[in-house]
Amino acid sequence: QVQLVESGGGLVQPGGSLRLSCAASGFTFSNYAMSWYRQAPGKERELVAIITRTGTSTNYADSLKGRFTISRDNVENTVYLQMNSLKPEDTAAYYCKATLTTSGRGDGYWGQGTQVTVSS
Repeated sequence: QVQLVESGGGLVQPGGSLRLSCAASGFTFSNYAMSWYRQAPGKERELVAIITRTGTSTNYADSLKGRFTISRDNVENTVYLQMNSLKPEDTAAYYCKATLTTSGRGDGYWGQGTQVTVSS
């Protein structure tokens, strides 16, 4: 069956870095655009970053450009999110999503999420 399993979250101090991973199985990974979303307590889920099927194009939320980098490995069926210069407002549950659309919107497969907490 389809599985997306996120890992790499945790507690980090402000200014620190984390690398999230999302391992996919049960579907043809290279046919799907992959995205990362996040949801903070009391807030709506928001799109963080998206990468196209081949990895040749990426897009980011405006507020995150320059700090976060999305990448993928179509051999390992994994998508990554490198997060640098983390701020307390980056605290959220982070989810990966697989979609046939390049916007990352609409129907797709979701992971269960991994918690990122940025605090001193």
